[in-house]
Amino acid sequence: MPVRSSPEARRLLARPLVGRVLTGLFTGRLVAGPRIEDAVRVAGELVSDGRRVALEHTPAPGVEAVAEFVVLIGEIHAAGLAADCELTLPADQLGGPATSRLAATAAAAGLPVLLAGSEAALPGPGIVVPAGEPGAEARCRAHASGRVRLTEGRGAAADLAFVRCLNVLMAGDGHPEIAASDRRLIAIAGERAAWNGRTPDSWEHVMPYGVLTDEQHRLLAGGYAVRVAVPSGGGAAALVVRRLGGRA
Repeated sequence: MPVRSSPEARRLLARPLVGRVLTGLFTGRLVAGPRIEDAVRVAGELVSDGRRVALEHTPAPGVEAVAEFVVLIGEIHAAGLAADCELTLPADQLGGPATSRLAATAAAAGLPVLLAGSEAALPGPGIVVPAGEPGAEARCRAHASGRVRLTEGRGAAADLAFVRCLNVLMAGDGHPEIAASDRRLIAIAGERAAWNGRTPDSWEHVMPYGVLTDEQHRLLAGGYAVRVAVPSGGGAAALVVRRLGGRA
């Protein structure tokens, strides 16, 4: 999916690693595409390859988000992919009533849900915890018996927070999802899992679509569970750019 270059994007491209990532974004390798069909297609390809999928769908501005999520849930269910996918819902943006409705719709379709945002507080769904945010370790402790996706931040302080949260989750009895593309953090996750006697089916790596694909296959060959976070929807490309710029 082509993305128009902007002054912000051009500044980001000056950073070597970010530049490589954004180049992939602009050539359509890091976002499934703007349509629901794109998300379903990419999810099917990944599941066929032995990987699980974290659907990170972002409707375009002005689109009725709830209706679009309902269609996505139905299409994933109809394709027989629900058991191998998860749907991330932006709870703060959707609001409580809409989030509850969509979580119930997904549950009925057999599609697990994770909630992202400070308002992520529904019984049943798991949550996304960014390691770099204040209170991340406390949130991990409070939800260590459930499903928690821990996401990496940026910088040394965020890395230290990530490891502290990782220790909490691996010592708990829930199902941690460790979302990192930094090879050091990936290795530490494996070490902490082994230290806590975790079996491969009790936790998983989560990695971005189109990033470190060789590492994803290496982890699969080593017996680890790998879930790929797949951005899709009309607003996905802009969201990825904002994340790379540290503004989302």
